[in-house]
Amino acid sequence: MRKDYLAFFVSLFLSRLADQILLFIVPLIVFQTTQSVSWAGLAFFVESLPRYLAFPVCGALCDKFSPVRILHISQVYRALACVVAVALYGLFDGIYWIVALSALCGVLTTQGIMAREVLLPHIFKQYTYAKTLSYSQIADQSGLVLGPLVAALMLEVWAWHLVVLGVAGLFVLADVAMRVWQRAGAVELESFEQHRDIWWQPLRIAFGHIRTLVELKRIITLAVGVNLIIGVTLATSAALVTGHFAAGKDTYAVLQAAGAAVTIAILFYLARAALPLKLLGGLSYVMIGAGALITAISPNLWAYTLGFLLITGFDKMFNVYLRSTRQRVIPVQDFGKTVGVITLLNNLSQPLAGLLISVLAAPLGTQTVILLLTGITALIGIAVASGWHATVKAELDIG
Repeated sequence: MRKDYLAFFVSLFLSRLADQILLFIVPLIVFQTTQSVSWAGLAFFVESLPRYLAFPVCGALCDKFSPVRILHISQVYRALACVVAVALYGLFDGIYWIVALSALCGVLTTQGIMAREVLLPHIFKQYTYAKTLSYSQIADQSGLVLGPLVAALMLEVWAWHLVVLGVAGLFVLADVAMRVWQRAGAVELESFEQHRDIWWQPLRIAFGHIRTLVELKRIITLAVGVNLIIGVTLATSAALVTGHFAAGKDTYAVLQAAGAAVTIAILFYLARAALPLKLLGGLSYVMIGAGALITAISPNLWAYTLGFLLITGFDKMFNVYLRSTRQRVIPVQDFGKTVGVITLLNNLSQPLAGLLISVLAAPLGTQTVILLLTGITALIGIAVASGWHATVKAELDIG
């Protein structure tokens, strides 16, 4: 592999590793401190909502300014935020600092995600975009594999605030790798004239594309269903594994790593196979729904593990379908701003799932809420499939 490619993937891996450690320890620390699933769900809502609300602005910024510069800012300021949060914890104590830190880092992570999204088509032009996504997500998922394991090992030795300082170091290393990539390989991005406004005008353009492009409407609707499942799984997995099924945090870390390992195996297959996009979308949606149903009715940890692995493993297959479709239909000059809005719309259902867990887990039970959201996801999939078949039939009749 070329030196510049390797440096880019190393930076992606280290950035994801650091971000995943934060995502792992926040609901775990909150649940261990409060012994409340509702508080853990609320913490997930607080940490996840800002990162999704930031997507439209971050997307517009990537169309207007250099995505490489934006990526550097994202990594440097996340490292700085970790140091500041630990200093504030030392002065005032309290676990709310880690939740606030995760929310802030979530916004900066969004900034980095959007910058990489804009860069990817220009770095690996010799590959198909689906193959590029598969390779990049392998690096991303490698961080997911090691993130929970590294976090669990670090928590065995250090208190959480010292773990956060370690996360700051990882963000610094990620930025160093990005600078190595930048020096080793020159990437020339085509520039387009943009409006001075980064708020209303980009939103108007993005929603215009969403309104007129049928494929965008379809993938946004399907993504809402998928992210209801992803959100409720992220919000409840720590509590169910360590609480309901009475397993330790090391078991929880192994479960997270296993999910990422299954995902990597699927991505390696996708990098070498040429499957139709509609097959990728339909298969992944069905398997995620099946996994959610299993987690909702699982009587023990082994059954829950099967459902969890189906959800996490096929989530990235759906992601390849989603990103390949939007890259194909969105005009390149409006790509960042439109993807930013789409990602916001796609992912609002994740913090919503966390909020529903916070409100409904106590009166209904955690697994009952998962079953309810699984039913909603199934109805969304049926509605989209019915609409697609109706469109195909109408086109055939016209033909």
